[in-house]
Amino acid sequence: MELDALGWCLLMVAAMSIGLSKAGFSGVSLISVYILTELFGGVKQVGVALPMLLLADIIVFPAFRKYGNWKEVWFLLPPTIVGGAAAVWVLTHFKDNEASMRPVVGVVILLMVILQVVRMWKPEQVHKLAMTKSFGMFAGLAGGLATVLANMAGPIQQLYLLSKKMEKMDLIGVGARFFLLVNFLKIPLYVEMDVMSRETLMMNAVAIPAIILGVWSGKTLLQKVPQRLFENLIVVFALLASVRLLFF
Repeated sequence: MELDALGWCLLMVAAMSIGLSKAGFSGVSLISVYILTELFGGVKQVGVALPMLLLADIIVFPAFRKYGNWKEVWFLLPPTIVGGAAAVWVLTHFKDNEASMRPVVGVVILLMVILQVVRMWKPEQVHKLAMTKSFGMFAGLAGGLATVLANMAGPIQQLYLLSKKMEKMDLIGVGARFFLLVNFLKIPLYVEMDVMSRETLMMNAVAIPAIILGVWSGKTLLQKVPQRLFENLIVVFALLASVRLLFF
């Protein structure tokens, strides 16, 4: 798993994209997913990405600790674990068919995007749906599948919270708590799946400055972006994520 000069440059871009995504612009994670998939393959890239995601979570959590709450986290966590366990079973028993599962995640994200479009015309009805327990369970299960199969639970989680009319800073605060726990739980699973190694961890260590720069840049930009534009960016990037998973 050796990288040439171009490969290292691309890895730094992926690391910075992860930092930006964790600071609120989850759609930017598309860049990191694409780059890491090209460098390491569809299955191996999740193991390379996890330590970088986790480091970004550790940095972001204290930066947004004043925002959001743990209530949403404890509600989403159980179905997310169930969805993640199902995804691990798929990857363990059907590694050759991993690519066939990615469109499933793409369809889920696309459905969530359509819901946001409907929210423009029927805001109260969508809000009422988002507040139901069954919708939250669906979002949690889908997020669990997405985070293990493609490291793309961010768009699902953000679209779900957006449906509940959550302000951008609170949305990031909840996400910081949620993904810090989820990504810690994924460590033993990825080690067992043999997608993490000492070699990949050394690559992650080299990428630390780029991750920090991404988080700092994202938080600075987030404070300047209006709520409406922030919501539109989430929808646009989520749509791009679904298209990539469905067709590329």
